[in-house]
Formats: sequence, C-alpha cells, structure tokens
Amino acid sequence: MALVSALKRLAFNNLRSYSRRTAAVSGLTVHRSLTTVQPLRSENKVTVNFINRDGEKISVKASPGDTLLDVVINEDLDFDGFGACEGTLACSTCHLIFDEEVYKKLGPVTDEEMDMLDLAYGLTDTSRLGCQICLTKSLDGVVARVPESVADIRQTKDGSS
Repeated sequence: MALVSALKRLAFNNLRSYSRRTAAVSGLTVHRSLTTVQPLRSENKVTVNFINRDGEKISVKASPGDTLLDVVINEDLDFDGFGACEGTLACSTCHLIFDEEVYKKLGPVTDEEMDMLDLAYGLTDTSRLGCQICLTKSLDGVVARVPESVADIRQTKDGSS
C-alpha cells in the first residue's frame, strides 16, 4: 500500500505541470492536452485521530481515498508492528477499534477481513482492519484506537517468520 501511495503522489506531481502536444496523424491534426490538477488543499483533507497504545491522541490530516494503514505509513506514525503485511490481508497488525457510531459508517466487512480479525488480540464488536478502511469526507474527525497488543499471524510459535 505504501508503494501505491508513493505512485499516486508521483503521478499527482507530474500532472501539475502540463503540456500541449499537436500530432499529425494521417493528415489530421490531433490536439492532446493534460488537464492541470491542483494538489489537495487542507480543506479537502480528512482529520484522523489515533489513540495510541499509551493513550496519547495523535491527529493527522489525510486524503480521501487513503486507507487508515496508508495514513499511518505516510505520516510515519510509530505504532510498533502496525501494518506488517502492508495491506495484503495476511496479518491482523493494522487492527483498530472504533466507537459504535463510527463503526456503522465504515461499510461492510468482507469475509477475508473477518478471518483476519478473528486472529487479532483484543478483538471487539467494533474492530476493523485499517488496511480495509478508505477515508471519505464523512469520516472527518474519526477516532481510531490502536489495541494494546498486536498479533502478527505470519509469525510461528517460535517467533520466526
């Protein structure tokens, strides 16, 4: 997911400057142009509030469309072990807990996500995986609590991968 976010930023930066090209194709003149895309202004951002394992509230601004895992990675938030599989639904390390009213806004839970959540420590009725939650403007001000411990199901009993 971090790679996808980096590629989005790169494409975004390249679209900011545009050029017009004229090409002659079989005697016809074709005009091609790229539209100019402005970077997202702060009013187009969504505020996300994380409560870390120490109870500290960390507020960041993120772009609609980013997952909560993208936000943690892009903002370089230090949640030990968080997002170990980089959003491939192969672990439960991006497990987050939400208040009931926020949980209802998050959309449906897939069977694959439920399977991973079953393996998470501290599972609650309002638990979700951050890699599966895409931000929208309606989630502005969302509060997500990071559970006290992490379970990376990719680890064997002896701690090796």
